[in-house]
Amino acid sequence: MLGPDHVDTLTNRNDLAYWRGSAGDPVGAAAACEDLLADRLRVLGPDHPDTLTTRNNLAYWRGSAGDPVGAAAACEDLLADRLRVLGPDHPNTLAIRGNLAYWRGNAGDPVGAAAACEDLLTDHVRVLGPDHPDTLTTRNNLAYWRGSAGDPVGAAAACEDLLTDHVRVLGPDHPDTLTTRNNLAHWRGEAGDPVGAAAACEDLLADRLRVLGPDHPHTLATRGNLAHWRGEAGDPVGAAAAYEDLLADRLRVLGPDHPHTLATRGNLARWRGEAGDPVGAAAAYEDLLADRLRMLGPDHPHTLTTRNNLAYWRERAMP
Repeated sequence: MLGPDHVDTLTNRNDLAYWRGSAGDPVGAAAACEDLLADRLRVLGPDHPDTLTTRNNLAYWRGSAGDPVGAAAACEDLLADRLRVLGPDHPNTLAIRGNLAYWRGNAGDPVGAAAACEDLLTDHVRVLGPDHPDTLTTRNNLAYWRGSAGDPVGAAAACEDLLTDHVRVLGPDHPDTLTTRNNLAHWRGEAGDPVGAAAACEDLLADRLRVLGPDHPHTLATRGNLAHWRGEAGDPVGAAAAYEDLLADRLRVLGPDHPHTLATRGNLARWRGEAGDPVGAAAAYEDLLADRLRMLGPDHPHTLTTRNNLAYWRERAMP
């Protein structure tokens, strides 16, 4: 109807790439963004907001497809152009700084990511104020990278402070408030309190079921977290059973190839092994490895992790 170069056609291609990635195909999403970028550069030019947005999306899907170093490099290049075109205080410039911090952390530099979030938080407070959603999000990210850099106690304390402000600003049922409760439970567990983490996840699950429903991705994620902390608290049999139930729902809601479905299969395999079935764990990891190779390729971090886990449980299964 409109032709290949119409703005709406290009926008639809951007949306298609997003949903491909969200449906479990980050490699395909990255390839689609790369093709779209070439056309947006040709039609709109390098400094158009839509072209810059496509570069941001391409970086994200490259990272999600297993190349966090490349994603960080792409964000760094994009930041230079957003500073030039939009200035340092534009929301999109601040957003790319957050993305750059994220991919730096995922590329193996959580200390650098935490430092970048700390700098960004200062600017978010100055430009947007302390109660702006982006400021609160940056506080959440700073807590995460502090924990990942080796300070789970500090991360838990930061999440506790953030939770107070989220309840005040957004209310107890807002998705971001519920997410902060999830993160607080995680860092409590990492700080040495798996029983408390499991109890917090159980409370959170009741609220996510009430607010979001049983099939919402965040509800399913909370079920996975609850299973994990139950296992860490000393109940591997219960953890395996919970992951088995969760897998059935992930398959129904997301399909067999979605990253969250594959992750649940890995968690189920682990807790089966911890519950006394190393042979079953090894067999499950073997099946999972075949699907990770097919979906992600041999060099993706999740594929390499699965190979490591398979080797571990094969050794444990030896008489």
